[in-house]
Formats: sequence, C-alpha cells, structure tokens
Amino acid sequence: MDQFTINLLFVGASFALYIGIAIWARAGSTSEFYAAGRGIHPVTNGMATAADWMSAASFISMAGLIAFTGYDNSTYLMGWTGGYVLLALLLAPYLRKFGKFTVSEFIGDRFYSPTARLVAVICLIVASLTYVIGQMTGVGVAFGRFLEVDNTTGLLIGAVVVFAYAVFGGMKGVTYTQVAQYVVLIMAYTIPAVFISLQLTGNPIPGLGLFGTDQASGEPLLARLDQIVRELGFNEYTAHNGDTFNMMLFTLSLMIGTAGLPHVIMRFFTVPRVADARWSAGWALVFIALLYLTAPAVGAMARLNITEQFWPNGTDGEAVSLETIADDPAYDWMATWQQTGLLGWEDKNGDGRIQYYNDASPAMQEKAAGEGWSGNELTNFNNDILVLANPEIANLPGWVIGLVAAGGIAAALSTAAGLLLAISSAVSHDLIKGRFKPDISEKGELLSARIAMAIAIVVATYLGLNPPGFAAQTVALAFGLAAASIFPALMMGIFSTKVNNRGAVAGMLAGLIVTLVYIFLHKGWFFIPDTNSFTDADPLLGTIKSTSFGAVGAAINFAVAYIVSGMTKPVPQHIQELVESVRIPRGAGAAQDH
Repeated sequence: MDQFTINLLFVGASFALYIGIAIWARAGSTSEFYAAGRGIHPVTNGMATAADWMSAASFISMAGLIAFTGYDNSTYLMGWTGGYVLLALLLAPYLRKFGKFTVSEFIGDRFYSPTARLVAVICLIVASLTYVIGQMTGVGVAFGRFLEVDNTTGLLIGAVVVFAYAVFGGMKGVTYTQVAQYVVLIMAYTIPAVFISLQLTGNPIPGLGLFGTDQASGEPLLARLDQIVRELGFNEYTAHNGDTFNMMLFTLSLMIGTAGLPHVIMRFFTVPRVADARWSAGWALVFIALLYLTAPAVGAMARLNITEQFWPNGTDGEAVSLETIADDPAYDWMATWQQTGLLGWEDKNGDGRIQYYNDASPAMQEKAAGEGWSGNELTNFNNDILVLANPEIANLPGWVIGLVAAGGIAAALSTAAGLLLAISSAVSHDLIKGRFKPDISEKGELLSARIAMAIAIVVATYLGLNPPGFAAQTVALAFGLAAASIFPALMMGIFSTKVNNRGAVAGMLAGLIVTLVYIFLHKGWFFIPDTNSFTDADPLLGTIKSTSFGAVGAAINFAVAYIVSGMTKPVPQHIQELVESVRIPRGAGAAQDH
C-alpha cells in the first residue's frame, strides 16, 4: 500500500470519527451550544481543553521554531505552560462561579455597562480571528502535504471539515470531538518521538533521550548538535543568543495572553461546579505536559537529522548530491514536500551538491569563498513542516507517517473549532441577544450563532491564505492582543472593586489599540504585505518585537483603567458586593478571636 493511500485511511477515519461525534452530540439548545449544558466531567473537560489548547502552533509549528532557534525559543514552552497556572489559580474558578456563558457577558455585568460588553466582544473577535489565522495556516500545511495538494486547496478542504462538525455540534459536539482529537494528536506526536529517540540515543523516552548520548558519534546528543550547527555558522543550539529583556516580555505576554484567551476560558463554563473548574485546569496541565515535555526533544533530534542528511559525510566532507536526493529513498521526503511550496533548494554554484549553511556568518563566507560555494542552497525550509516531515526524515514506517498526518490535522481543527465557537458566541449571545435584539427566541439565537460561525470560517480561511508569519508566530500575536485587552479586564473585574465601567472601557480600548498599532507597524496594516514600517529584526521600541508587546499593552490597560476610574464615579455598592461574593467562598464567615 502506498503512502498516499495510508494517509487517506488515517485522515479519512479521523474525519468520520469527528463528524460522527458531532452528529451524536449535536447541540439542541443555546445552553448546549455555548456551554455543553454545564455537564462535562473535569477529566473529560481537561482533555478537551488540552486539545483546544494544543493547536497547530503547538503540534506543527512550535518544535520547528525550537529546532531552528534552540534555547531562545523555549519561551513558547514556558509562556504557554505558565499561563495555565495563572488561569487555574486566578481566573477559572471565579469565572465559573459567576455563571455566565461568555467572557464578554461577565465583563458587561461586572462593569455594569453594555458598552464594556461591546468593547469586550470587539477585543475577543480581534484576538480570536488573529489566532484562527494561525490554525488555518497549519490546516493548509497539513492537508497540502498529506493529501498531496497545494497549500491553498488544503486550507479550503480543512475549512469545509471544520464547518461540518463545529457549526452543528456547538460546544457540546466540539467538546467530545476534541477528546477524540486529543487522543489522536498525542499519539501522533509521541509515537514518532519514541521511534526517533530510540534511533538516535537508544532511549525510548524522548525527554531523557534529549540529554542522552548520540549513538552514532558517542557524544552527548546536545553537544553533538551544538558542534554541527556551530561548524555551519549558526548560533549554538543550547546557548542564549537573543535579547534577555525581549525574551522576558515575550514569555510574560504568552503567559497572560493564555490566561486571557476567550476560547480557553469558555471551556471552564462547561463543568457542573466551581471546584470542577480548578480540577479541569489541573487535568489540562497534565495532558498538555505529555506533549510539551516531548517538544524540545522533537526539535533537537529533527535538527540533527536534517543537518546530517545535508552533510552525510560530516561538515568537513562533501554536501549531499543532487543525484542522492533524486535516487535515495531516504530523501523522498524532500520531493514530496517540495510540491507544497514549503521546501526548496537550488544548486547555485552548479557543482551538483546542495550546501546548507549560514551564509550570513562572516566565518562561513570566508570558507564558502575558498570552497567555491555561492550561498546557502537550502533556499526554503518552512518551520511549520518540521514535525510533519519528521517521521519521513527519520525513515519511519508508513503507518507512523499516516498517524502524524491525522494528528497534525486534529491539532489545527480542534483549536480552530474552539476559536470559531468563541467568535460565534460573542456575536450571537453578546451582540445580537445582549444588545440589538434581547427578545430573540432560543431557536433564533441558535441559528444566528451558526450563521456567525460560518461567516467567521470564511473570513479566517481568507486570512489564512496570506498569514503574517509561521503558525506559532501568528498565534503569538493573538496572545499579545488577548494579554493587552482581555486579561487585565478579567483580573480587575475579579480582584478589584476600584475599577468602574469607564475605567474598564478606556483600559481595554487603550491596550487593544496600542498593541494592534504596534503589530501593524511591524507586520503590515491589517497584515497586508509590504505595508509595514518596521520589522521584528529592527523594532520601533528598543528590542521589543511585535510578538512581545502584549505585556506592554497590558500594563497600559491597567494604568489607564485605574487612572480613569480614579477620576470618575466610584463603583456602585451592589457591584462591590457582587465582586466580593464571587471571590469569597459561599458560607465563609468573619474571623473569630479565640
């Protein structure tokens, strides 16, 4: 059986499973569409949350960014995992106790303002749409390769599948679909990692193999990788080479952005009790850790495998020949990925070999001049393909490649569905019912939610055709927007009785607008290519990249909210009592002097 047929079997079987679950668990009421009837068990919810969370950015893109940067991109792991701790401790139980369907509804009621609710909807839609661009990018990459079609066609196929199960299933259908998707994606991520770790180090646990010995050279695996990339003019894999201040801001932006993402917070509205919200977050961390503890090993081992394929005789020997790439089955992955447009090479000096090295390094420029090289000949290696190509690079069995195909697609689809559900809920429940037509029937609200989701899928698909970066980079921008706009409003809404409606609105608008403008200045206005004034390599403010600005935007949000609140009317007494009741356990009495 050829690889294409194997891929079709795995992907087709997973699609049938997801759509079957969506039909079985179809939402029949607004409660089921928005919050799955508040009847999801914490373990089930934790697994669904993990799938919702481990998007195309985590599954497809993160290991690629780590592989080609090394230690400095461990910020993705630290920020995203740390954010769940914040969410579990500071937000999830209190928001569940408040008992609303959406984040915007909480903000509107807490800040006793329909304007605050409207601004929260705008912030939610902007952050979620930016996030879903990254998911659709991953969908296009995965479908394009494994169905052997171009990137655009793959993206369109993925959009149709999301539409089929998310629009009809709602939160109830999406929850149980995401449980199935988690099982698929975690197997697809860890099984190839186990195979590759055994090949390179003899250790079946990738996280331990990362710190083990490379069997081919007898050296520690990371030391061997450091040596190879250094000899090719790249930065050492395990060294810190970036700006520390920007690294700290980026990590903080990812952390508070995680805690402010509406599609993640919505998952904690689906459990029966407040205590279950905490347990859900704890279980989600356990399920997420299975992938995140494996990702550094996947990145490092893939980088070593790729480099050694291009330099099969060592960095002092000859580079791989075009003849070998064409004839050796171990290099078949290059031809198949070349068809997607995400991998490319060129024999610039006509010597019949492909020299892969850092041609920006002065030392390598000197060596290249002596060797007769004409620059780096691996002209295109999209970071987003690394995890999907990894089993092929390591020459693993066809069924493993098919499993990875299903896993990569599951990761992208699960998060895309959660984001689209957050957007549709904001439009139908917060805008249409909450502001424009309060007397709408339940059937009408359900219909408007599905129409809103369908429109959001079309917009996300269009934007996904021209993303502003790799999947994980695009997602990082969304985290910055959530960090700057939604997270501060939630924190002040739960833990402060000093911030009033005017302060909340001013803070959210200030954080969102400043962050959005900073991103557009670096990524192009509305992500239109070639309309940017700065780049992340040469940012506007010191060393602060667009992906790191969310933490600055959050600080601006907090400052503006408190300043405006101090200059306007205080929070009404009944709202202060509401905030206290949400934060203090029911039945708690005053302290007694013994």
